[in-house]
Amino acid sequence: MEAWLIALLIATGIVSGFINTLAGGGSMLTLPVLMITGMPADVANGTNRLAVLAQSATGAFEFDRAGRLDRAAWLSVLGPTVLGAGIGALAAAFTPVALLKPVLLSTMIVIAGLMVVNPSFMQPRPEETPNQGWAGLAALFAAGLYGGFIQAGVGFILLAALSGVMQYDLVRGNALKTLCTGIFSLVALVIFAWQGQVAWIAGLMLAMGSAIGAFISVKVSLNLSGRALKTILFIMVSLTCLAAFLEP
Repeated sequence: MEAWLIALLIATGIVSGFINTLAGGGSMLTLPVLMITGMPADVANGTNRLAVLAQSATGAFEFDRAGRLDRAAWLSVLGPTVLGAGIGALAAAFTPVALLKPVLLSTMIVIAGLMVVNPSFMQPRPEETPNQGWAGLAALFAAGLYGGFIQAGVGFILLAALSGVMQYDLVRGNALKTLCTGIFSLVALVIFAWQGQVAWIAGLMLAMGSAIGAFISVKVSLNLSGRALKTILFIMVSLTCLAAFLEP
């Protein structure tokens, strides 16, 4: 592999790892870069999961080390999310590809709209405690369903469930989000690898950068206000909408 390509993959990984850990939407950057190298779309998709796994593992570890990953909530968060993801993946296998883009666009638009119309959405008051009731579990199941069905933008959906419905502040919501995306990515990576759809050398270069980006992102997010994090999130949701709309 040529030096310029290694540098490009590591640099792209750093940027996407930072963006994904802080908000989401980093795969909108990594997938085109991987395909520029000549990878087919399915191999680029599989290879990208290695990077997402690296950034998720790094992010979760660093959030946990900072005391922001709610260990007591692991099971209650992962249970409905993984169940939904399994059903969503099964549904996707029987759904025409043409339906995926409208689902992505409409979901991102709804989230952006909620953030504009309801200023308190995804920005709970500090004194509020997380909602572990049926509404929260249903929101996590829906997020998992979306993640298994379409994957793109799943970080935004998980944050909508964790911070918008369950009332976690955005830092703790992000911490749990990285845990969920890590599980998603591990399962997906095994499947893609089994199908021979992972370019390991390129993926490891991208993963190296992604881990660095996630490490930096956690340090930054711990020092940002909830309002600043929400503004960044809104910008990334809007850019994801635009990217999905412009994609042929």
